[in-house]
Formats: sequence, structure tokens, C-alpha cells
Amino acid sequence: MESETEGEYKMKKFLALLLALMMVFALAACGEEPAPSTESAAPSGAADPAGEETPAGETGSDLAYVQEKGTLVVGITNFDPMDYQDENGEWVGFDADMAKAFAESLGVEVQFQEIEWDSKIMELDGKTIDVVWNGMTLTDDVLSAMECSNAYCNNAQVVVLPAGAAEQYPDAASMAELNFAVESGSAGEDMAIENGFAYTPVVDQATAVLEVSSGTCDAAIIDSLMAAAMVGEGTNYADLTYTISLNSEEYGVGFRKGSDLCEALNEFIAEAYADGTMQEIAETYGVTAALIPQE
Repeated sequence: MESETEGEYKMKKFLALLLALMMVFALAACGEEPAPSTESAAPSGAADPAGEETPAGETGSDLAYVQEKGTLVVGITNFDPMDYQDENGEWVGFDADMAKAFAESLGVEVQFQEIEWDSKIMELDGKTIDVVWNGMTLTDDVLSAMECSNAYCNNAQVVVLPAGAAEQYPDAASMAELNFAVESGSAGEDMAIENGFAYTPVVDQATAVLEVSSGTCDAAIIDSLMAAAMVGEGTNYADLTYTISLNSEEYGVGFRKGSDLCEALNEFIAEAYADGTMQEIAETYGVTAALIPQE
């Protein structure tokens, strides 16, 4: 018969062996790779194993994103003759009508949203709007921050003055003591800065004209296309006129940087110019002379 000491020794040896085996099994279980799931999704913006794309909006395609949600949200300001409301409250104008036609070509509804002009890039990048389409001057800042369409209209920044005072200010140098109203974040503001003018920033160009009419500012700097439609004989501001041009510029449409909607618009504009649609809309709003031929 074994002694008690020998029995204890064998029992301890057995328990140590059992503990070692348990540790081996535990480590093996921790190191196992989970079986691949047949339901796992492809990475955002990539194709799944069957070659199908992930839902629109996750692919990086603005075109797919707009078509999936069914609306093209157009950022605008009140800017006759490009974007303004008619007597029924509907947004009309050269840019508005072109935006409607473009949305229709994409198979989506158009939605116009008024924005603060100096917040346009933030609105675009934040996806509260899909496009800025509002007689936008293609400045260096705009070109660097947005994906911009081909230029479609010529324009200039002009000075709006009371008609009775216009002859006193034949050039920019003579206007050095005037206080100008300009749309905040606009090409008009750029011209005020470039010429060293004192100026008051306002919400839009229509308000800039109102400031001159009410006498709270001496003059305004606005787009020539707007000036032609808004001031002078036959308008609501018959006592105002526009005089010198401070520059020459071109209009374009802005999308998020890298957006594939931009190329879709360039193709649409070229087709609209070729079939006469663009010229017909331009004639409606008196901007035919400003059109830039499209190829």
C-alpha cells in the first residue's frame, strides 16, 4: 500500500497536468478566427463581392446621392434676373429656369433654398444644398473651394448711384469719399476692397440697391445684369442709374469639390445651347447678350 505522502504527490502531479491541459484548450479557443459572415457589407464607397455598389450617398457620387433622394437643392439669393420670385411666389429667372431644366434631366425635383451668400461654401460642404446657382462670379476663391462649371454668362461689377448725382462721379477715383453698399461675400465686396472704398456689407444685392434708394448709402456695387433689370426707367428704382464698370467677369455654377454633378451640368448646358433652349430662356429674362457660347 502506498504511503500518504506518495499519494499526495501523485494527486498534485495529476492536478498540475489537468490544469496545464485546460490552459492549452483555453488558449486554442482564444486564438480561433471567427468564420467569415456571408452577410458582411462591403466598405463604404466600394463594390461588394457580387460587384454591386453600396447605396448612393456612400459611394462619393453626388449624382447618385441627388438621384437617390430625388431632389436637387439649389442655393440662391434674391437676384433679378437670375433668381427671384414672381407674383405667385415661384422662383423664376434665367438661373432658376435652367436649374429646373437640369433637375428634370436628372429625373429629380428642384428645390430652391435662400442662403447667406458669404456662407455658400459652408452650406454646400454641409450638404444643406447641392449646388450654388445664382449668378456666381468665378473668382479665385470660388474656383479653389468648389467644383465649378464652365462659364455661361459674362458680367461686370457696376456702380449704382442716384441718377441726379451720376455726372459728379465719372470714374472710381472720384468716388473715394462715398460709402458703398455691397452684398457680403460677393464680387462687389471684392471690388470695394480693391478700390479702397468705405462700404457697408448687406445680405444681398437687392438690399444694396435699397440702401442707395433710401439714402442710407451713397452708392452700391452690384452685377451689371442685375443693374440692367433693376434700376432706371421702367423699374421700381427709376431714380437710380448704373455707371462705370469696375471689372469684367464670368458666371459659373458651383458644386462640392470633386462632384460628378459638375460634368453632368457641363454636358447639359452644352446640349441646351446646341438645341436653343438656353437662348430661349435667356431671351425671356433679357440676358441674351451676356451668354457665352457653349461647346
